[in-house]
Amino acid sequence: MPPFRQADARSTFALGQLQVRRSGYGAMQLAGPFAFGAPPDRASAIGVLRAAVGAGVDHIDTAQYYGPGTVNDLIRQALYPYPDWLAIVSKVAVRPEDSDPDQLRRGIEDNLRTLRVSRLAAVNLRLPGDGQVDARFDDQVAAMVAARDEGLIAGVGLSNVSLRQLQHAAAGTSIACVQNLFHLADRRGAPVLEECLSRGIAFVPFCPLGWPRGQDNPVLTSPAVIRTAARLGISPAQAALQWLLQLAPNVLLIPGTGSVAHLRENLAAEGVALDREALSKLDGMVPDPGEALPGWMRRLTASRHARRSV
Repeated sequence: MPPFRQADARSTFALGQLQVRRSGYGAMQLAGPFAFGAPPDRASAIGVLRAAVGAGVDHIDTAQYYGPGTVNDLIRQALYPYPDWLAIVSKVAVRPEDSDPDQLRRGIEDNLRTLRVSRLAAVNLRLPGDGQVDARFDDQVAAMVAARDEGLIAGVGLSNVSLRQLQHAAAGTSIACVQNLFHLADRRGAPVLEECLSRGIAFVPFCPLGWPRGQDNPVLTSPAVIRTAARLGISPAQAALQWLLQLAPNVLLIPGTGSVAHLRENLAAEGVALDREALSKLDGMVPDPGEALPGWMRRLTASRHARRSV
């Protein structure tokens, strides 16, 4: 069992066959710029991975194409042999030329080889974002199901998936997780999150702290986030992550960092409290009126505020 708050069931959710802590770690930033090349400091990258697992992180997100191969090599060097409770999740088909069914299998096998495991907790099928349900999509999902049936992966995941694609795939097989863009300033993935919630599927927002980094980041530079965090004595990142955790119980976080200090800051977001005023400010933080909260999110947030006023 991972060394964190075992008794607090609210801190976990099912990721396929495993129950994992809702705060995990995304390893993409351990590679060089834009996820390519070697890390600037290999020893520091290994230290971050070991610090994550030492702090009780039991869900690490990676991909063979980070580097390529660099991040998986770092994970293996830092953590092998792996704890039984550690869920390593990867993805395949980022490039169109790697998305044919036989290439999906090779991509899975590449991850298994570089990580030195016989099975991954889940692998996400990365989709191009066209939202199409067609023969090609069916063939891709079938290849993922075949890999699961052969024991190469424990769960089938979908990434960058449309609502229609998710519903179509879930009608034919069990889906362990969905990994889509979602954060305080971009809530266009809300219908997919709602569908995952209704089906008991883990929803794993990528870029949970916004994108791009730096001065153009729409979350961490938001005046509403900065003012809320300052009033509560927490960091803007902690405010944004806790907002996601409180939004729905099936949300699993994988913020990435190459810094042990930032890792600890992100994990500490589990323990911060957002009061009614904070939730109201953050719930209302949308980039334009066209991205207002959908009905189900308004109901959820209204219920959340009501619980806090009792």
